[in-house]
Amino acid sequence: MKETDVLRRFVFEQAAVRGVIVHLDASWRAVCRRGDYPPRVAGELGQFLAASVLLSSTLKFDGSLVMQIQGNGPIGMMVVEVTSRRTVRGLAHWREEVLTAADDLAALYGDGRLVMTIDNRQSRERYQGIVALEGGSLAAVLENYLRQSEQLDTCLWLAIDGEQATGMLLQRLPGEQEQDGDAWNRIRHLAATLREPELTGLSAEEILHRLFHEESLRLFDAEPVSFRCSCSRERVSNMLRSLGLDEVRGIIAERELIEVQCEFCNQTYRFDAVDAEALFAAEPGTAPGSRRRH
Repeated sequence: MKETDVLRRFVFEQAAVRGVIVHLDASWRAVCRRGDYPPRVAGELGQFLAASVLLSSTLKFDGSLVMQIQGNGPIGMMVVEVTSRRTVRGLAHWREEVLTAADDLAALYGDGRLVMTIDNRQSRERYQGIVALEGGSLAAVLENYLRQSEQLDTCLWLAIDGEQATGMLLQRLPGEQEQDGDAWNRIRHLAATLREPELTGLSAEEILHRLFHEESLRLFDAEPVSFRCSCSRERVSNMLRSLGLDEVRGIIAERELIEVQCEFCNQTYRFDAVDAEALFAAEPGTAPGSRRRH
């Protein structure tokens, strides 16, 4: 039975190769429902989500991985976020021309680039990598980036159908000595025989048996993946405090109410005059009527 909304890691016992398979079902559909995307855009968003989950699984971090493309094509922006707790969210901005665009990155995104940002809360470090949209597909772009910038031989397969977004990653472990010198080439060539209907329709166990039944490997327990937005009233409150009391009062005077809607989940946060005053009154050293300096 195929598992849903899970990540499965595996390693080859006698080769310096690791792998990951992800199936996104309800989590991907939850993202798509909040944007009312046409199938073409939803499919791109699904591939982005699957790829970002796969990449995040190879990192040791406590925080978030954000992957974003901005361009001047029919899809002007695509952004997804995956946390170390295996939660996902995403959104896209698109124009009608996407419905008839050719099926490659240049046609969909135009003159764009992919930016990957890793925020690690534990170390308070932030890493950002910028990737040219070269290769014709998201999988090819990420493979080239990891090979050239991180010196990691990586192969990616991504697929979608009407109900799910799926992906598989194989990666040669850095610094490891292989007992079998031909293992990496053999494994990636076996993996290349996997067809999209198999990737979407088979469980992780079935995929691995189909591809690597003659190899010795270990499959780890499933890790659940879910949709969750990181927005909150507290985060919006902090944003409003950063504007300063005078500016917030000015918005209230003009509109009577401040409404902030999260693009990722469509949640709306509302603040009236009483709420606004309470934001600043709760701050130590900030008296009502005073101006908050930045």
